[in-house]
Amino acid sequence: MLHLIWYLIVGLIAGLVANSAMHTHLTLLWALALGIIGSLVGGFVTHLFVRPRSGSSFHPAGIIFSILGALLVLFLLTKINLHLYQP
Repeated sequence: MLHLIWYLIVGLIAGLVANSAMHTHLTLLWALALGIIGSLVGGFVTHLFVRPRSGSSFHPAGIIFSILGALLVLFLLTKINLHLYQP
């Protein structure tokens, strides 16, 4: 249960940092969703370069790659002109 809370906190921080860096106006719920999706993207990218330890089923992205993944997702969403925020 503590891991789930930790993932939500890291996702929220990553979403808020990406939101602030891209100068968008997302609500907390969208920032949390963005951070979690960014964390999954960051975890996938780090899994391509560094394999997880034997016996572990996943590779945690960490806060840096979660932020980078959230920035990438938010950048792609703005490029395809999908607005999740109120102007």
